[in-house]
Amino acid sequence: MPLSEEELRLLEQMERALVAEDPKLASTLRGTRLRQQARRHMFLGIFVFVVGIAVLMSGAILQITPLGIAGFVVMLLSAWFTLNAWRGQSQAPQAAAAQAQPSDRNLRVIQGGKKGRGRTPKAPKAPKHGSMMERFEERWRRRREQGPY
Repeated sequence: MPLSEEELRLLEQMERALVAEDPKLASTLRGTRLRQQARRHMFLGIFVFVVGIAVLMSGAILQITPLGIAGFVVMLLSAWFTLNAWRGQSQAPQAAAAQAQPSDRNLRVIQGGKKGRGRTPKAPKAPKHGSMMERFEERWRRRREQGPY
């Protein structure tokens, strides 16, 4: 169900107020520059890797060993560069969230809600005794006693 014009207008006002109040949070919610930069680096690394394959193959076909070695080194460095960019892309949202959070170390998490609601803590399970083979044999015995299906 699409939003009405009034709802769209209110949403735009809220967005403008958010940008004015906390620009860092607004940029985090929109998508960070770190993620875009990491994506560009990743594509550049893939392109250079393909060029390295071409140089390696050219060195092998033309039987020029230093050219083949140079192509291999280019491939290796571009793979390392691409993997670092990929890690940077996956860590960019975490880094942006860390920047948006206050750096006060004295903050604590307070459990909300009414007491008595929710689950009660379970008793810890008793440690399993016996070897793995004994547990397998016990399981097999129980299955045979229960019958097929």
